[in-house]
Amino acid sequence: MTDRLAVRKTSKLYLGGAFPRSESGRTYPVTDARGAFLANAAQASRKDARDAVVAARAAFATWSGATAYNRGQVLYRVAEVMEGRHAQFCEEVAAGEGLSAGRARAVVDAAVDRWVWYAGWTDKLAAVLGSANPVAGPFFGFSTPEPTGVVAVLAPQRSSLLGLVSVLAPVLAAGNTAVVVTSRDRPLPAVTLGEVLATSDVPGGVVDLLTGDAAELGPWLAEHDDVDAVDLTGAPPTHALELERLAAGSIKRVLRPPAEEPDWTADPGLTRMTAFLETKTVWHPKGV
Repeated sequence: MTDRLAVRKTSKLYLGGAFPRSESGRTYPVTDARGAFLANAAQASRKDARDAVVAARAAFATWSGATAYNRGQVLYRVAEVMEGRHAQFCEEVAAGEGLSAGRARAVVDAAVDRWVWYAGWTDKLAAVLGSANPVAGPFFGFSTPEPTGVVAVLAPQRSSLLGLVSVLAPVLAAGNTAVVVTSRDRPLPAVTLGEVLATSDVPGGVVDLLTGDAAELGPWLAEHDDVDAVDLTGAPPTHALELERLAAGSIKRVLRPPAEEPDWTADPGLTRMTAFLETKTVWHPKGV
């Protein structure tokens, strides 16, 4: 028997490498798959979303300017730190998604492996996606991939960890920075992932996590002039078309939501990385 009081956790946002409360002061209760209380989560506001974009924009030059090999090392470090908190992730995934202990372990294993997979791609994208172009003249023509910029990601609502990692890791591997709206009802794995990112080598602002309602935050991010692309994977089905219309106002790249929940355990391929890459072509005179 113990007379200790339970230490209730009120999770915070992850913005610019820090953990602020929502500027609105709003929180909402998070429950497990059976409806039992787990924690309180910060409910991000429009101001929080704007602050996240500012942080992501400030971090873009550093992250995109790092060598591809260095970005791969950083993403691998995220996998290492996640592995050290494996048990906590298993507990949160099992509670939020109503999974058995064994199934939750498989999901967490896959999420860690997904970071490793994308870490291995960072210094190979240029070789696979770039090209030396035939030119009619005394020039070399080279096409190389470059990151798009700040990407707003509406994370999957059902797959709170593996789905989240599957949409976030490719954005980072391609050299972009991210503002992520997490699963509303299952935010705890994302909150813990924020703590992992803060204790890894990811520079502050490269990833900014907003817990709250995608239907509320999505429109503000879609129409924000300093957001370069949006991933609508976790957008409410009734809002997706409107979000795409808002994104068109500033000519953003848009990754449309899938018709149904993807199998996040499947081979991810390169689609999510190429969606947020630009192609730069340069000409250089040949030496005499």
